[in-house]
Amino acid sequence: MDRRKFLVGAGMGLIAAAAPISLSAAGDPIRKVAKTGRLNLSFFPYELKLRHAFNLARYSRTTTPDVQVQLEYDGVVGYGEASMPPYLGESVESVTKFLSSLDLTQFNDPFQIEDILTYVDSVAPNNRAAKASVDIALHDLLGKIMGQPWYKIWGYNAEKTPVTSFTIGIDEEKVVRQKVEEARPYKLIKVKMGLDKDQETINIIREMMPDVPICVDVNQGWNSKEHALEMCHWLNERNCLFVEQPFDKTWIDETAWLRERSPLPIIADEAFQRLPDIVRFKGVYDGINIKLMKSTGLYEAHKMVTLARALDMKVMIGCMTETSCAVTAAANLSPVVDFADLDGNLLIANDRFDGMTVENGKITLHDRPGLGIIPIPGL
Repeated sequence: MDRRKFLVGAGMGLIAAAAPISLSAAGDPIRKVAKTGRLNLSFFPYELKLRHAFNLARYSRTTTPDVQVQLEYDGVVGYGEASMPPYLGESVESVTKFLSSLDLTQFNDPFQIEDILTYVDSVAPNNRAAKASVDIALHDLLGKIMGQPWYKIWGYNAEKTPVTSFTIGIDEEKVVRQKVEEARPYKLIKVKMGLDKDQETINIIREMMPDVPICVDVNQGWNSKEHALEMCHWLNERNCLFVEQPFDKTWIDETAWLRERSPLPIIADEAFQRLPDIVRFKGVYDGINIKLMKSTGLYEAHKMVTLARALDMKVMIGCMTETSCAVTAAANLSPVVDFADLDGNLLIANDRFDGMTVENGKITLHDRPGLGIIPIPGL
């Protein structure tokens, strides 16, 4: 028997209950084409509600626009999503327009992952979150057909997952203290910086949690090399592990200057988008923060890990504010990274999925096939 047909048949038996859920509570899919033996795409907008206002150096928000995606093949459904924080430059309108332009029914074999995703990437430039939503759904679909989670398909050891950081945004003292209390189960705290409250926030955390390591994400908020270097030395004395995106993403020379002098590793976030950026940033940053909404999904993110490791750069796996769908997808890569910042699902109040969990601060992966997620009924 053909191996692929066997896997499809075996996968159907394993997940017969994985038929598309009713979307009446969230709105009917914008587009759904039902053709047997073809890939069928459907999607709908879904606004993420944040538990707290998300305050960064350059903006603040209480919601994140999101588009939920389903990819179906012969009754098996894969789930994906596009999350769109402001700096990505995407919107619900742009994502739905891009997804509406795709014709995935031309593919009758979901295992042609390179052909499928090369086609998706070629339809229009940019649209990285939109492309990621299809990639994530395709990986979920294929893993379910094969009856295995993706970390096993890649050959990774789930016992080697790192701890994940818990994010504390820029806020007034009362809210910061509340967030520090929420962070007590975690073994690493990520602090948003870039305004005049930077040292005040760190001092509050050190008062309440003196021994827990921290890392800081400046989100392009510092505008002086000298101040940045002074802060790096100050943070190094307070058990900080690294500094993420200290300057505007266009400040290449300034970042290289800081990296040469800083006692802490400098990690690229907003400046880092696609695979070719890794070679360009060797010697400018010490490492990269991979996010699926920037990398166009797992297919390219997996290549990013391999290339960064070959260039002796540190690797961090991160996320936007997302449901457990995209966060769990990224978590499948976590056994082979240095740092993880996968708490985006914990920051929202209306998660649609049950996925990876955090136990004693450590990422814990399920043995479920695909991404390892289950839709929550009614959401």
